[in-house]
Order: sequence, then C-alpha cells, then structure tokens
Amino acid sequence: MNNPAKYLLRFLGASALMILLAVVLNFVVDPLQLFRPARLFPAMYSQDSRMQDAGLIRSQQFDTVFMGTSLGIHYRQSDIDRALGVRSVKLALPGSTSKEQKFVLDAALERRPKRILWQMDDWIFRDAPDVEKDVYVPVDLYRRNVKGIAGYLFSGAMARESLWILARSIPPLEPVVARLTTGVLFKFPIANVDDINALHPRFDVAGFYNERNALAAFRRVTAPVRSRYLAEGFDYDAMVRHFEHDAIGLIAGNPDIKFDIYFPPYSILQFVAMRDASPATLKIVYDFSAYAAPRLLQFPNVRLSDFRAAKEITHDLNNYGDVIHHSPSVDLKVLSMLAAGKYAVDRAAPTASLDQLRAQVEAYRVDNIER
Repeated sequence: MNNPAKYLLRFLGASALMILLAVVLNFVVDPLQLFRPARLFPAMYSQDSRMQDAGLIRSQQFDTVFMGTSLGIHYRQSDIDRALGVRSVKLALPGSTSKEQKFVLDAALERRPKRILWQMDDWIFRDAPDVEKDVYVPVDLYRRNVKGIAGYLFSGAMARESLWILARSIPPLEPVVARLTTGVLFKFPIANVDDINALHPRFDVAGFYNERNALAAFRRVTAPVRSRYLAEGFDYDAMVRHFEHDAIGLIAGNPDIKFDIYFPPYSILQFVAMRDASPATLKIVYDFSAYAAPRLLQFPNVRLSDFRAAKEITHDLNNYGDVIHHSPSVDLKVLSMLAAGKYAVDRAAPTASLDQLRAQVEAYRVDNIER
C-alpha cells in the first residue's frame, strides 16, 4: 500500500537538497564576487551595470571611481587608468538618475577611494522614484543585508550562472562553453572587466557615429510629434532640489575625497534642437547650469570641467550617433583633456563656459550643413 506521507517527505527532502546545493554552489562560485575576488574560478562579468556594480565595488582594487550615464558606459577602465594615472573602477549606469548614482557612490565610498570622476549632466537630476522603489537597482545586494545575501544565495537563476562558470573553468570544456556564452542566455558572458559595456572591437564605429545619423536624430527630436520629449524631466525646482541632495550632499559629506566633475560634450545639435523646438527647456538648462557651476566650485575638493563648448568635438557631427551620444574616440579625447586641465572651469568665472555655449547655440545654423 502506498504511503503518501513517505513520498511527500522524499519530495521535500529532495527539494531541500537541491536548494542547499544551489546555495553552496552560489557561495563557492560567487558570480558577482560579493564575498571574495574570483580565485578558484574564472571571473566573469555582466553587462547589467546596476547588478554588476554591487560586485565590482567589493571585488576590485581601486583608488578612483568613475560614475556616469550612457555617455560614460563605453569607457574602458584601462583608458582611464592610463590617461589619469589612477586605478579605477567604472560604475557608470545607463539612463541613471542622481538618486541611483548617489546610492551606488555611497556604497563605493565605503572603500574610501581618493577620487570620484563624475560625468554629470542636468538630466540626471530629474524627478524619479527613490532607489527603494526602483525595481532595477538591487539595493539589498549593495547593502549586503540578510535579504540581499539570502536572495543571492538562494537564487536559482544565479545557480545556473554559477554552474556555467564552473563548467567554463574545466579546461576541456572551456572553448565550447566560451562559444556558447552570450548575453542572451547568460548574465555573465564577459571574461575581462575592461570589456564591461565597452564596444566590441568589430563594432562598426563609422557606420554608427556619423553626421548622417546625428542629423537624422536631430530631425526626429525636433519633429512636432516628438518635440515635447525634449522637455521631459526638465523641472528647474526639482533639478535644483535633487542636485543639492544628491550631488552637493555627497561632496560636502566627503571633504577628504577629490571630486573631478565634468559636463560631457553633447553635440551642438542637442542644444540647437531645444532652441528651435523647446526654447523653455533650453532656458531651464541654462538656468540650471548657471546655478550648478558656481555651487560646485564653492567646494575646494571639486574640480569642474565643461566640455559642452568644446567646439572641435561638439561641432564635428561625425563624432555622434545621435544628438547626445559620442564615439569612443571622444572618450579618449575627454580623458586627455581632463589630464591636461583643458576646459577646466575657472572659480573666478564659473559661468564663462556657459556664455560660450550660449553664443555657439545662438549662432549655429543646421541649414548650412544639410545643403
């Protein structure tokens, strides 16, 4: 006669064993390197910056933290290190808000770096949910609290990643596993930390970053049916409030750390688009810049650089894939200019670069290019 209770106990016992094995596997392999830098198994990395950064903060040795948005996501740590003579960790978050950036920087500051290299723009200070309500940021992993550690160790998806990393560490299997490892099937396809979100060597840079694409993007964002999106997120009072809390609060609270902040080189078309299709938004940008630059330079531990008026970059539309995002060659130019102190904002004239930008935007004519 069958005993249902016996089979239930066997099922529960087998389930408990599988869960225990997953926990042990995740702890030993530790895909995110939350507990220790990878030694027994090859280090693998994810393109998901909001998750991966929690592990990079714990596993990497660094004296400089690089923070930014999608404009900084393609930078290579090795290029930052070589240009600035530092040892960096890249924690840039595409599409991020100042709330997300401050949260990640707070976690990184526990490691006491000497320097924060911060690609800062006005749009990060838009209104957004607190990180506690942000479903894309695994806040408990950064805090390494009970909830975060338990969720990590008991995760079946993470166990699959652990098993794949384990298989990749077996020499006879490594070539086959490496070929099968893609970002579609697995979250940790990258074998070199320097390659996280960097463009692939075979990426068609010239085919993506060119004048044709930049002008096409300009026409899209200035079209009457889309131009309202230029104003999205631009609320002066909200931007100032978040700037004070997230940027100034962080700087003032860490006077022993150098903050190397730069405004990135948007193409001139970004501001011309606002001029032509959303002048009220352009006014907010100007007003916010006029407030933010002097405020930042009140702090002796801040150096501010403004590349928005770097005409040799921003007027060369072959540098851009749209009106904002620039090519990897511009990454290297920005690092070089930071190292040389070019376009550093003078504390005695904190809005001089903004005045240059205003003049360039006022004088620029798209018709002269499109002919």
